[in-house]
Amino acid sequence: MTIRSELAGPPSKQPAGRFSRAALGRAGRAALLATGRTPVPDAIEPIVQAHRVHRPQADVPLLTRAYRLAEESHRGQTRKSGEPYITHPLAVTMILAQLGADTTTLVASLLHDTVEDTEVTLDQVAEVFGPEVAYLVDGVTKLEKVDFGAAAEPETFRKMLVATGDDVRVMVIKLADRLHNMRTIRHMKPASQVRIAKVTRDVLIPLAERLGIQMVKAELEDIVFATLHPEEYEHTGAVAGGWTDGVLAPFAAELGRQLAEAGIPAAVTVRPRHLVSLHRVMIKRGAGPDGAGLRPADFGRLLVVVEENADCYAVLGELHTCWTPLPGEFKDFVAAPKFNLYQSLHTAVALTGGEVIEVLVRTRRMHEVAETGVVALGDPRTADRPGTADDPEDRTDPARPGWLARLLDWQQDTPDPDAFWSALTADLRDDREITAVTEDGATLHLPAGSSCLDAAYLLGEETGHRCIGARVNGRLAALSTELRDGDMFGLLLAPDGEDSGPDPQWLEYVRTPGARLAVERRLAARPAAPAELPEPEPAPGSAGPPGPAAVAPPAVAPGAAAGAAGAGPGEAVAPAEVPELPGAAVRLARCCTPVPPDEVTGIALRGGIVAVHRAGCPTGTRMLRGGRRPVGVRWLPGGAPQWGYRATLHAEALNRPRLLADLTAAISGEGASIFSAEVEPPRQLRVRHSYTLELPDAAVLPAVMRAVLRVSGVYDVYRPGGPEVGPDGAAAEAAAGAGAAAGAVAGPEGAAGKRDDSGTADVQPSWGIHGGSAVLSESTIRSTQG
Repeated sequence: MTIRSELAGPPSKQPAGRFSRAALGRAGRAALLATGRTPVPDAIEPIVQAHRVHRPQADVPLLTRAYRLAEESHRGQTRKSGEPYITHPLAVTMILAQLGADTTTLVASLLHDTVEDTEVTLDQVAEVFGPEVAYLVDGVTKLEKVDFGAAAEPETFRKMLVATGDDVRVMVIKLADRLHNMRTIRHMKPASQVRIAKVTRDVLIPLAERLGIQMVKAELEDIVFATLHPEEYEHTGAVAGGWTDGVLAPFAAELGRQLAEAGIPAAVTVRPRHLVSLHRVMIKRGAGPDGAGLRPADFGRLLVVVEENADCYAVLGELHTCWTPLPGEFKDFVAAPKFNLYQSLHTAVALTGGEVIEVLVRTRRMHEVAETGVVALGDPRTADRPGTADDPEDRTDPARPGWLARLLDWQQDTPDPDAFWSALTADLRDDREITAVTEDGATLHLPAGSSCLDAAYLLGEETGHRCIGARVNGRLAALSTELRDGDMFGLLLAPDGEDSGPDPQWLEYVRTPGARLAVERRLAARPAAPAELPEPEPAPGSAGPPGPAAVAPPAVAPGAAAGAAGAGPGEAVAPAEVPELPGAAVRLARCCTPVPPDEVTGIALRGGIVAVHRAGCPTGTRMLRGGRRPVGVRWLPGGAPQWGYRATLHAEALNRPRLLADLTAAISGEGASIFSAEVEPPRQLRVRHSYTLELPDAAVLPAVMRAVLRVSGVYDVYRPGGPEVGPDGAAAEAAAGAGAAAGAVAGPEGAAGKRDDSGTADVQPSWGIHGGSAVLSESTIRSTQG
């Protein structure tokens, strides 16, 4: 019997379609083996294809070796879903390949769980794949709960952030890892789903935003939305599913034709909003669960992608020429990129029918960075990053962005895991950033809402401690003043060697964790045993411009109150004592400048310090509502700070020539010294003068206020920091109630619930037209009313 072979004879001329795909695959592998090339395992073939789209010269054999090690190490392990565990590193690597990550990042992602979950050691990874891959794998390896207990998660994130400071690819791998875990979160227990989703919302999504990886951020937001708010997610999904585009697509076609006629090569597409973005629009419009109230253009935006930076502005010109631009909607993030590397022109135009359409304009390079952020910039340690060599106008900078540098600075000062976690989530909560410029020309990047104090501490810890005031856009401002984007600011510093701060109330006005930690560290180091404290000296720099941004320096050292009665001539005597905290250091708040016999409230601060506020002081009230402990305070007869009392007065007057000269003469005529003065610009012929006075004695204050009120044109004098006047004029009653609730103690001459700023029988308190406390004599009241 003769057996005829299918392969005998000359090569077949039949079409290749007759062979099966498996036969072709075997033939291809045989050809590769014949040439000495390592065949690509089927499991990573899709990854290799996606990777070569962005990196044509990818090192595929290196990927193959990494896969084989990962597959062998994880063999026998399964996930909660029952799938082989190797599917997880494969999925993470596919996400990174689609983002355009480099080969080293893909190798590390294939191995990212081997050290954590298998017998493979970090030294073995370094030996086979090099120290760079080993560093990335170590950066994303979790810390063991056996060693760290409840602190394992915060300390793991701290470890990752520190590693990210040296190589941002560590956090990129972590984000891809969390994205795949969130895609499969339905297999977790409900309690675990909520816990993981909240951590993703509070930490990972803000980090994705700050790294500019919008593709990952958007998908994470939608999955977290579905996990934590399933009903709202269903309603929003139903609204999005029922959308029919009758506005955006026709306008995109019309805009494309207009740009073609203008000779501007551009690709115009409609970008539908993802569900979280649509949900935010629904809330903004006040739309119901069924989407009623939404406009057709609310479901998406137009994206115009051009070739050159100049084309962006050419497109903008066409848009604003052919359609009506909306005032206030134009933003230029091309000339001034966002802190997360984002660049685009934003505008909105109104159509003939009244529809408003948002349009984004960017180059192809800007689009890559907008979608994938730092991934599009490649390895920050190499000079040949893709797309940057031929683009001299590229303004992006991947090397340790400002927010990351600040975070790495303050995390070193928070050894406590709980404090670190709280500070981290607070720092990441607001993803907006402002840019402020110093008077010397330095540019500072700060979180939105930062105050002048935050800027001072960003310039240096000692600079912040010495800060006594600020100028914002050329005008004096309190240290608590919130900076806005583009502000120019300068600092007023105490002389070298003089410790002017910080004050405990600064903690109420610092926004950044770094500034807060610096203030807390100095406050914790300042208190000392009574025997070790030197005799207190006046600190000229400590009394900055009046305002709620600071508390006065200690009126007396701890323990001095106990010896007030026996103090000799020339020695400092405590102005007040705290019966329930003997030996506590007393600080008179500068926001309301209390003086005897004001009704006051004590608020316990860190370090055994008690801040003394006038009853009803808004700042003190906020501190009490924030959980600070009230304590009783009693004025001591004959007590006074060594450098005397300070009080702030506001004088409301009709503007006229020589008003300032007459007011200062009246004040100095009563023996008071002017420490600082501020005159606000006139408004409708009215003007307000603010003076911070140094008083030789508390009893001088009523006489000074009467003298100021007698100046021609002055119609009201009051002290700031009192309770606000309600519509029924019951400010005094409100202040008394607040003082009683906070443990306020009246002065030696005042009964509880009554306020007597004067200490004399013929002087009565007046709150003034702005709710501050003024002191007027009965005769003066009659003369002004007559």
